[in-house]
Amino acid sequence: MSNAVSILNGATFNGAVKITEAGLRGMITLRGDLSSAQLKAAVSAAVGLDIPAQRKVDHGPMGGVAWMSPDEVLLLVEYDKADAITADISNALTGEHHMVVNVSDARAVFLVAGKGSREVLAKGAPVDLSPDAFGIGDIRRSRIGQLVAAFWMTEDETFELVCFRSVGAFMFDWLSTAAREGSLPEYL
Repeated sequence: MSNAVSILNGATFNGAVKITEAGLRGMITLRGDLSSAQLKAAVSAAVGLDIPAQRKVDHGPMGGVAWMSPDEVLLLVEYDKADAITADISNALTGEHHMVVNVSDARAVFLVAGKGSREVLAKGAPVDLSPDAFGIGDIRRSRIGQLVAAFWMTEDETFELVCFRSVGAFMFDWLSTAAREGSLPEYL
């Protein structure tokens, strides 16, 4: 059996902002009727949180839950617990139409931190990242350049970004290029 490793083994880039490959993260895609009491109970048992509002992400001591679409959430859990939590959710939703998949090994996670973090992401994402439009707990599924990604603000001036693992190295390079010293327009 091989040991799990992240795509870039914790690589970092220090420029106008700091880009960090965040390492292994447990992520579970759950699709179904988000208004279902059975699904809500399964999410609460897994991460101790309710289904968040549209385009929001919530975090708690047991993990996080991100709204991804009207019928999908992404559960953020400890990497080593993702398989067991996936099985628990599947069992809890027996008889109810749903899909639950551990996608941890198919994703790469990056942190974009620093005063210009909004501007780094705005270079490639067609999203209003101004402070009035995007704050802590907000999430968007979008693109960075031409790469599919989801990102959310975890604290002032810090974003977490998830993309497919297969393009993780390219995403890191793109973010690092966008975060070079002297490259931010200082508009946001």
